[in-house]
Formats: sequence, C-alpha cells, structure tokens
Amino acid sequence: MIKTELNYGDVYLVPKKTMVDSRKDCSTRVQFGPREFVMPVYPSNMKSVVSAETCEFFARQGWFYTMHRFNVDAVAFTRDMQAKGLFASISVGVNEDTIEQLEALKAAGLQPEYMTLDIANAWCVKAERMIKHIKQHFPNTFLIGGNVATAEAARDLESWGCDAIKAGIAGGRVCITKNKTGFHRPMISTVRDCVGAVTIPVIADGGIVEHGDIAKALVCGATMIMAGSLFAGYDESAGDIVEINGKHYKEYFGSASQFNKGAYVNVEGKKILVEYKGSIPKLLRELQEDLQSSISYAGGSTLSALREVEMIQVYR
Repeated sequence: MIKTELNYGDVYLVPKKTMVDSRKDCSTRVQFGPREFVMPVYPSNMKSVVSAETCEFFARQGWFYTMHRFNVDAVAFTRDMQAKGLFASISVGVNEDTIEQLEALKAAGLQPEYMTLDIANAWCVKAERMIKHIKQHFPNTFLIGGNVATAEAARDLESWGCDAIKAGIAGGRVCITKNKTGFHRPMISTVRDCVGAVTIPVIADGGIVEHGDIAKALVCGATMIMAGSLFAGYDESAGDIVEINGKHYKEYFGSASQFNKGAYVNVEGKKILVEYKGSIPKLLRELQEDLQSSISYAGGSTLSALREVEMIQVYR
C-alpha cells in the first residue's frame, strides 16, 4: 500500500476568534534549551548561509543560530563568542576530525552552550556512537541531533541522548537527495510523526517556502524551524555578491554539493544564485510580524496557541 503524505503547500490553518486588541500584543518568544529566543526560526547551518559574522549578528539580535561545521576552528569560534558575552552554537560530524575537535575544546576548557550533530541521515551507528561520546564529555551542552525523517529514528536519537532532534530529509531547495537516491518525506508528515514519537523538542528543517509555513510547522508540534533559502542573499548572509548582466546575486549551495565538498564525490546538493536582497533586519521584522499575525488568527497571544489549531488538506 502506498501512503499519502503532506507538505506545507498541501495544508492551511483554520482561523479562530482573535482575542488580542493588536497583533503586536502577541509574543513570538520561545524557550529552547537553556535560553529563550525572540523567534522560533533560524538560518540553516550551511556554509553558503552562515559565517561567523552571521552567527554573531543573530546572537546579538536574540535569535538562535548554529555555525556550520566546514573548516571551522571550533575552539576559536567558541572562545570568541563567549568572550563577547554571547552563546556558542557549533556543528559537528561523526568522523575522527570531530573527535579531535571535541578533544581540543576540552583541552581549552571550553563548553559550547549548543552543539548540533549534523549529518544527512543521523539514524546510523556512527551517529549513535558520537552522540553518546558527546553526552559523556559535554554533559551540559544542549545537543541537537539530525537529520531524521521517521518516528522510529526520532525515538532512537532521543534514547541515545539527544536533547533535541532535527527532522527533515531532502526537503531543502538546493538538496537533490530525492533526485539522486529516491528518498524523501514531505515535511508536514515528517514533523508530525517525529513530534508524536519523542518528548524532546523537534526542529523542522527544510521546505520553508512561504512565511506561513513557519506557523504550519509549529502547528505540527515543532519547537523551532530551520530555513536555508529564506535567509540567503542578504548582506549578513555568508558569501560574496556576484554581478551578472547588471544584476546582483549571492551563491546558495547545499552542504552535500561539490561546491561545499570541493570535489564531485557523493554529490546530493546543487548551487543556485539567489537575488541579492540587501540588509536582513527588514526580513527579521517581517517574519516576526507575520508570526504574530498567525498567533492572533490562532486565538491566542503566545506560540502555544498554535498547538490547538485545526489543519485542513487542500485538494488541487
């Protein structure tokens, strides 16, 4: 039997009676691990989206971030962020170089507040070993594990020691895993399954096209949302501005692309050019205003109101 599953574009949310005088009265703040953040959405930990400067900018704005793991000195990054009175959030892999990074952090007496184990399919024996290693040596670090796409995988990552999981495989705009391998699950179904299987926070990673998709992910039970292309193309985003025929763009490429790997080996990502969009504060303000509107339509004044919203499927 073939199952029917849903993506963000396949559903809409049913409005309730608005109980606030103004949408501005709605709070978008979210508790995630040891800290509270302004919004439940943050940029993908991709080399073409975030740099050290991007991470510092988001941290200073009260937003969550995660630095990517590619050719990053975790010791220098963690020390620099914490010396500035900001939190450190880094990404790690599952190979020997990660063990070396972790040993260097311990030797330096550093402990990042957040750590993301970041691999294509975290439902694997190497991830299990690394998660247990991290929790043994960095017990006070909030550990995010990902990515996964099923309830069973989510339960395993929670049992291995993750404090949160990242749900979503092959949903990103520059991910071609579904084209190259045939494997993918739509995000509404993925997030709902993973949320229903665990007691820890779930991050919905990938597939955000419209701002309203953030609210849909929250209705599915996600605590946080990670988005790549949404945050690409700005002054504060990683990458240089490229001019083509008088128009300005920024490169945006997947972590499994040859442009990130440096070689055409096991490629499951591509590169695109996104329109240069200027400075990012306007986007951050608009995202917050749109989510405040979503909360008001949900009949509440905080993000918790979205947990009680009815979702309907749209037949096209």
